[in-house]
Amino acid sequence: MRRGYVQVYTGNGRGKTTAALGLALRAAGAGLRVFIAQFIKKQRCSEHKALERFEDLITINQYGKGFILNRKANSSDIAAALKGLQEVREAISSKKYDLVILDEANVAVQRGLIGVDEILELIGSKPAQLELVITGRYADEKVLKAADLVTEMREIRHYSSKGVSARVGIEK
Repeated sequence: MRRGYVQVYTGNGRGKTTAALGLALRAAGAGLRVFIAQFIKKQRCSEHKALERFEDLITINQYGKGFILNRKANSSDIAAALKGLQEVREAISSKKYDLVILDEANVAVQRGLIGVDEILELIGSKPAQLELVITGRYADEKVLKAADLVTEMREIRHYSSKGVSARVGIEK
């Protein structure tokens, strides 16, 4: 197979997870196997229902107790993230997957749930053919330097500032 790269989607704009899930869909369409680890998140959304249709190609697991941007992380949050990190290690070492996505891993690092060195270790241990995607705001400078592709989502305007709630099928 082809060479795999490390991609990082970061920034304060929306669309990081959406971009990663779009890549997962593209990969599945090409017959590639995908493992998605969602850190911090615990809510099941519309994309989970859609991805279940590709259960033979896409595995998606959540390792979180909910968003922690407005609260302090607790031992339960840390335990969930560490479980996710261990399962990501297993997914990578299994060589069963062509694409591994660490959704919100940058936030998990920034909030102290996992260490940046653990993300760098995953990058360093990735098989040559594996594509690795890391999403979330606050990407550490070391992760940015280790990546082959970095995309920064920058919010210019968003209707949520006018009170529009997340809509099913569009934002959730």
